[in-house]
Amino acid sequence: MSKETNNPRHFFENQLAHFESELSSASHKIRRISIIRIIVFLLTIIGIYVCSNVHLYALLIVGLIGFGFFIFLVIKHSKLYKEKKWYESLVGINNTELALLEGKTENLPTGKEFINTDHPFTSDLDIFGSGSLFQLIDRSATNKGRQKLADRFIHPLKDIDKLVRRQQAIKELKNKPVWRQHFQARGKLANDEKFTIESFLNWAEDKTVLFNKPFYRLMLILTPLLGFGTILLISLDYLSIGAFVLFLFLPFLIVGGKFGVINKLHNQLSRKTETLNKYGDLFGMLENESFESELLSENKKRISDENKSTKTIIKKLSGIMAAFDYRLNILVGITFNIFFLWDIRQCIKLEKWKIKYGNEMKSGFEVLCLFDELSSFAGFAFNHPESIFPKFTQDAFILKAENAKHPFINKQLNIGNEININGWKSFQIITGANMAGKSTYLRMVGVNMVLAMTGSPVLANKFLLKPVDIFTGIKTTDSLQDGESYFFAELKRLKEIITTIKNGSDVFIILDEILRGTNSADKHKGSEGLVKQLISLGASGMIATHDLALGQLENAFPGKVINKRFEVEIKNNELVFDYKLKDGISQNLNATFLMKKMGITL
Repeated sequence: MSKETNNPRHFFENQLAHFESELSSASHKIRRISIIRIIVFLLTIIGIYVCSNVHLYALLIVGLIGFGFFIFLVIKHSKLYKEKKWYESLVGINNTELALLEGKTENLPTGKEFINTDHPFTSDLDIFGSGSLFQLIDRSATNKGRQKLADRFIHPLKDIDKLVRRQQAIKELKNKPVWRQHFQARGKLANDEKFTIESFLNWAEDKTVLFNKPFYRLMLILTPLLGFGTILLISLDYLSIGAFVLFLFLPFLIVGGKFGVINKLHNQLSRKTETLNKYGDLFGMLENESFESELLSENKKRISDENKSTKTIIKKLSGIMAAFDYRLNILVGITFNIFFLWDIRQCIKLEKWKIKYGNEMKSGFEVLCLFDELSSFAGFAFNHPESIFPKFTQDAFILKAENAKHPFINKQLNIGNEININGWKSFQIITGANMAGKSTYLRMVGVNMVLAMTGSPVLANKFLLKPVDIFTGIKTTDSLQDGESYFFAELKRLKEIITTIKNGSDVFIILDEILRGTNSADKHKGSEGLVKQLISLGASGMIATHDLALGQLENAFPGKVINKRFEVEIKNNELVFDYKLKDGISQNLNATFLMKKMGITL
């Protein structure tokens, strides 16, 4: 990787400056051409008026040249407008990346549609929503790619071979920042709110044949012969104009009889030609780029075989749809249907296309969305050159890390800590004063585990993990709607954890201040019983608590229960936090000090 691409900020600033310059140039050209276009139109009208009193040939020459040049300028304006949209997209992408380097996620897609408070960990670890991991990582070019990214967070992988292959792919894409930005920009331009990949795939896989039948194929041949033949015979005075009127009944009966069906079919893909072309461009980017990692190269082959290029297949479809859209011009549509049964002809072409290529579209878009999803993780990896790809083990459970950090926290304030859980039936009891860092530490561990099991790099110097299921209990809430108390909601969550373990899952558990909804005596007794139950079931995990007495379990389970703590000191009448994990049970408290300092207590 070059020095430039190893410095994300420098890279994005250079990209932004370049694309802003190109955008400014394109905007200037558009304004200039708009003015010239108006001038040419007015001069042409004036020229026609003047020449109308001179000679017919002069009028025709001026009109042809003037309007020809005007049409040329219209086409040029359209191309420049597309360039402008392209550069606007790239400017937006680089501005977003610079904001993400600052930890700013405002106005970015939150993934709130994927929030599920009943999920084992996504809500507790802020995977989705405002200020979420999803916002930090999502660089999706397509809506389907965004859904695939969300699904990977919801269902992390435990297959080590698949994870290693994903790591190799993400590492390769990380080193293609320009290609990734162009891919993302094309995707943003292709995304049409009225076009969903799901609906398109449903249409493509529907093999119903309504028009590709012998009768209609015969009519495609006979209708133009009869139509032009009738006109020829009328011009030679062999037939009267009444014969042509009689001929018109044929196309109107054939096309008109299926008008409703044709309209429905056309509306499914109407005005989608440009969108399909842009998706074709996305496939083209995959086909034209070289990839070395197994996962990427294998999937590229799925869409780029000589006889099954997905880009070519999409382009064929967009060509058919462009021809089908001629019907949107009433005059052209009527004329073409009279002489060529144009709508029927395009419907037959669409049915042939679906029969030949329809089933391949699902596979093709799966590949496209996989690249899209992996590119998001690659973007995260590029923005964090200090991150590392975790190592995995298939042996007994282990979770070890050095200098592990939370990706949400500003780099200047981000304090790294170790993680060390060795074997099943191992628990860390983490105590500490308010605001000392217990909850942040728990989330840091969980988030990095989730990242590791997506194939993504993590923020740490070293990270070793056996992939397992994760279950958390951090942000349990009551439910007024369901008439559920906070305490009962906690019990339900804990019951779900126990059931999951008993069903045979290897589970790593992260709990924060359990049984807050009851009195201190019940809380201690219940917490102690829960830890014993979890150890007996073979689980491992971390529990943060203010119940210092819970640390006595270390004596009952030597080597299995380990006490860790976060401390706070009072210096010069101020609280000082170092946010470093230490051995032992916390001794310092700060609640009384804070309440007194804020005037809440005497």
